[in-house]
Amino acid sequence: MTEKFDISVESEIGRLTGVILHSPGQEVANMTPETAERALYSDILNLSVAKEEYQQLQGVLEKRSRVFQIRDLLAEILENTRVRSGLVRRICEAEDVPDIADNLLLLDSVELSRVLIEGVALVKDNLSRFLSRDRYSLPPLHNFFFTRDAGVAVWDKVLIARMANRVRGREACILEAIFDFHPLLNARTVNPANLGGGDPGLSIEGGDVQVASPEILVIGTGERTSRSAVDFLIERFKELGRNQHIVVQELPRSPESFIHLDMVFTFLDRNHCMVYEPVIMQTHRFDTVHIHIENGKVVAIREEDDLISALGKLGMELEPLFCGGRTDRWLQEREQWHSGANFFALAPGQVIGYGRNENTIAELDSAGFEVVSARDVIAGKADLDKLGRCVVTIDGSELARGGGGCRCMTMPIGREPVTG
Repeated sequence: MTEKFDISVESEIGRLTGVILHSPGQEVANMTPETAERALYSDILNLSVAKEEYQQLQGVLEKRSRVFQIRDLLAEILENTRVRSGLVRRICEAEDVPDIADNLLLLDSVELSRVLIEGVALVKDNLSRFLSRDRYSLPPLHNFFFTRDAGVAVWDKVLIARMANRVRGREACILEAIFDFHPLLNARTVNPANLGGGDPGLSIEGGDVQVASPEILVIGTGERTSRSAVDFLIERFKELGRNQHIVVQELPRSPESFIHLDMVFTFLDRNHCMVYEPVIMQTHRFDTVHIHIENGKVVAIREEDDLISALGKLGMELEPLFCGGRTDRWLQEREQWHSGANFFALAPGQVIGYGRNENTIAELDSAGFEVVSARDVIAGKADLDKLGRCVVTIDGSELARGGGGCRCMTMPIGREPVTG
């Protein structure tokens, strides 16, 4: 029997040991202009190009870490009759189609996994359904390749997201079932919907949660993560008697490129971070609040000048590198729009992001990050274990149009502790 994988994430930059992905499939192609807007996209993606670009991300990750695929994990838990019945009926009830559950339960596990992700076609067997403009009873999960959003591993637990938009609720439901029932994953889930998070306005998504260290969480609040979600976490830490620092960064609510904290701020190594300067570095333009919890009580809550100085006071001295470079505001805006601040760490000082953001990549280069292509890493021409500080670049002409970057497309479940 394969050894269980223990969930352990104590930082954003520790050497990666396990990550969950979902390779984009037919659910991305099953999109029209109307459904794209409903699914929170601004355009329709070309699946064949997106898959080629995604293979670069996956290929690099496979060189460094154990990679798990959502589709496979889901099919494996669906082999369990009890899990299969409970999950399917829960999804169908939540999406107001309880009448299709029995037919879905007749499918084999692989096919059921596929249709729960790619969509269940609407059977037009009465007049209302025949005349309906809808094509699906259960719509495709167009966003699921952004695995970061539906949950986040924090230490040895997995915080299940409470998605801001109902259209993405099935993603969190599937992810929770995988962590609760897959025999390979040694995980405990925390779901605000089940643990005193009954406020209908409470929402939290993984792109807004960053594990800075075992003692420090950084959380963005805005369009996708509510203040009440932070209050929920405060109460959980108080119950656990955990000594914890939470640094909260307010985000703009428009444009759509600011939906998550990791679109304007990501950790790169022990002493560098990537920032979108107009949001992160301008004192008091957006609220930054430090909350300190100790022995079951909030012992301090205060406003800070900005996120970088707040982390500095907690012993994390970070030099910010600027998305889009330092000289041209228009270039900063353009590259932030294409996820220029959204990097994913493979190890301390080794990150992966879109090569299309040339000014951001030049900023990393000037700070001592060697620029290497994903193609060279995959082909063995560049060895991550022999490289020092580096940025691995993938193509992003199509993936970036989906509204996210490499951090958005990865859900790390294992990282080695950061030492030194």
